[in-house]
Order: sequence, then C-alpha cells, then structure tokens
Amino acid sequence: MISDLTPRDAARCAALEVLLFAGDSPWPAEAFRSEMLAPHNHYFAVRDDETLIGYAGISVLGPSDHPECEIHTIAVDPAYQGRGHGRELLTALLEVADRHHAEVFLEVRTDNETAIEMYRRNGFEQVGVRKRYYQPSGADAYTMRRPAVAVPVTEEHLA
Repeated sequence: MISDLTPRDAARCAALEVLLFAGDSPWPAEAFRSEMLAPHNHYFAVRDDETLIGYAGISVLGPSDHPECEIHTIAVDPAYQGRGHGRELLTALLEVADRHHAEVFLEVRTDNETAIEMYRRNGFEQVGVRKRYYQPSGADAYTMRRPAVAVPVTEEHLA
C-alpha cells in the first residue's frame, strides 16, 4: 500500500540508496529530509508491515498554467523487486502529474532495461541521452518524457 514518505523515513531511504546506488552518489538522509519538505515535491512510500521497502519522488515545476513534473527517484529494496512495487510507486507519481495536467520527465540509466520497459508501458518515450550523467560511475542516462494527460471536457469546463 502506498503512503506518504515522511522525514522519519530518511535514514531507511539513505540505507536503501547505498544498497541500490552505491556507485552513483547515493543521497544521504538529510537530502531526503530536505526534498520531502520542499512544497513542490511529493514523496511516496511502500511498506511491508512497518518496514519501508520502497520510495519515490516527483516535483511539480513551472508556471501553474503550464506545469511540468520531474521524477526524482523510484527505488525498491532488492529483496522486494519484481512484485509490482515500482509500478505502484510510479502510478502514485503519475497521479500527481495528472492532477496538474503536466508532462513528466525523468532520467534512467541506459542499462536499466526493467525500468525503461516499465516507463514505456506507462506512456514515456525516449527524448535524449545524457552522457556520463550518473557520477562517479559515468553511466549514461536516457531522458524520457510522458505527455500531459488530456483534461477531460466537462460541463464545468464549458461554462
């Protein structure tokens, strides 16, 4: 079940970062706390009972009449991968973007085929490559984009 990520989760997030992204400058706990408290950011958690097993974050940026969203991270403890938790977290992030009728951008390692396929299944397309984006490993990243979801026409919009 998806819930809000809270500052008390920061230490566990940092521990998962070291496990998942050791070669690419994992975020420390303080970075998570700072990002969670920023008013334009939305961070979500997935838990197994009380244990945090995954997290994800998105920013809503730009003017209110033409916002963009940027996915910061989606991460799931390796012991829980392959069970749909990443997809659940992505769904929560995309719901934020859809409420703002915003297009969504993200970067993903070019060798992360599982994540790339998940993003493609959810409407993302590759729009660029960032050479040596991840440091210090020097791994390349694809920039991917999902268009804004069309605003449904209702009587309220016609008035």
